[in-house]
Formats: sequence, structure tokens, C-alpha cells
Amino acid sequence: MLKYKAASAQTPARFAIPWLVVSAMLGAAPAAAQNGAAFLETFDSFDTDRWFISDGWSNGDWMNCTWSSDAVSVENGNLVLSYFEADTPSEGYLCGEIQTREEFGYGTYEVSMRTMSGSGFNAAFFTYIGPVHDQPHDEIDVEVLLQNTDEVTFNTYVSGAPENGSVASLPQASDDGFIHYAFTWSSDGIRWYVNGTEVHRTEDGVPRPANNQKIYASLWGSETFIDWMGPFDPAAVPMDLEVDWIAFTPIGGDCAFPESVLCQL
Repeated sequence: MLKYKAASAQTPARFAIPWLVVSAMLGAAPAAAQNGAAFLETFDSFDTDRWFISDGWSNGDWMNCTWSSDAVSVENGNLVLSYFEADTPSEGYLCGEIQTREEFGYGTYEVSMRTMSGSGFNAAFFTYIGPVHDQPHDEIDVEVLLQNTDEVTFNTYVSGAPENGSVASLPQASDDGFIHYAFTWSSDGIRWYVNGTEVHRTEDGVPRPANNQKIYASLWGSETFIDWMGPFDPAAVPMDLEVDWIAFTPIGGDCAFPESVLCQL
């Protein structure tokens, strides 16, 4: 098992630490790219040129864990984001998140991941940009709330306002094996897919994200979002989220690898 220390990191504004703290840690945010370069990340190793590891803070009082590089590892060709009790009781729980250095625009975003189950936990694959980057808050979400591993939640934020939310049933429980989640974001709208099948799309006339964003994967818990994530179950700790691969293909790009949803459309 390989562990990685974070050199620097950025975190979503809806889960944000104060801007002055972030800016001191990070310096200026990079300029936005037109679409971002295509990639397929298979996690045979951890590419520090592509990924940051969130490390050393919690995003708010509603989150009951602290992002830690100790909760991010690569094992047997998978990224593993973990949630566990710290060795020092005063540190509480630790949890894992990665994020891209680069910002991405219109294109197809894909992940293959397997969760565990437990009330009060969120396994997320999403894109985000916001005030922490000196930009409006735009976001596109794929979230599995682990109190119910039979469904997945989709959502966007547009200038900080939630839009386009929906829930879809999964073809199998997310803790029974790897599931392929994807969304294609274009000027025409956003379409979400599960195992190659479209399960949700934005409606005409509804606000949609407009700004390039970073790509994130995370596992975290909460004791306050009971109505959304269920009551926190400490018996589910420790917990892991396994990610087999993550990919991005700019809009107009062809099928680049056999597993891609673009090969099935």
C-alpha cells in the first residue's frame, strides 16, 4: 500500500474553509483551460502532476472528519479513499479526497467505483469551481449516499444555487461491485449515465454550469445532514471507497478506451 502526502489542495466553496487560509496554502488559482486535456487515469500509481490530495482541514462543522493524506492510497491498481478513526483520539475521524490540478470544460467525465455501505456517509465523484478559486460556484455531482446503496443522486450548482437534481436506481447495489458512472456536459445540457445507460438529463431552460471546473473524488461523513444522508453510524467505520479509474474526454472526442460511455453511444 502506498500513501501520499499532499503538496497543496483546493476544496469546494460549499464545503469551504476561509479564503485567506486557502490562499495562503495555495497561492493564485491557475487560469482556466478551454476544455482540458483528455486522460484515462487507471491508478497503477498516483500521478502527483495530475492530482492534489486534500489534507489537513475539515470543510465545515457539518462534516465530522478531517481530510487527510493518510486516507488516500493506491492498492492493487485502485485508488482507495478511506474513512477511519485517527490514532490520536482528539483528531477524531479522517477521510480522503483527491482533486485535479487542471480545470476542465465541456466533455465526458467518467468513473468506475465501488462503495461500502453505512448511514451518514457520502461517496462522491464531481466537478467544482467556486469562490475559493476566485470564480462563481458551479458544480456537477454524482453522489452515492451510503445509507441506500441501491441508488445514486445527481445534482448541479449554478452560481451557488442547486439545480437539476434527481435520483436514479442502480443496476446493482454500489457495494456489490464496481459501477460505471458518467456525465456529458455540453452547450446543449448535461446527461448522466450509469453503466452506459442514460438515467437523467437537464431540462431545457433550466440554469446550467458555465465555468470550467476541477474533478474531485471523495468519501466523507456527517452527523448533522440526517435528513439527507441519514443518522451517522459509527459501526460502519472504518470504510473505503475504491476507484478503478477516472477519465475525461473533451467534447467532440471519439471513444478513447473500451470502457468509455462514448464507445456505447
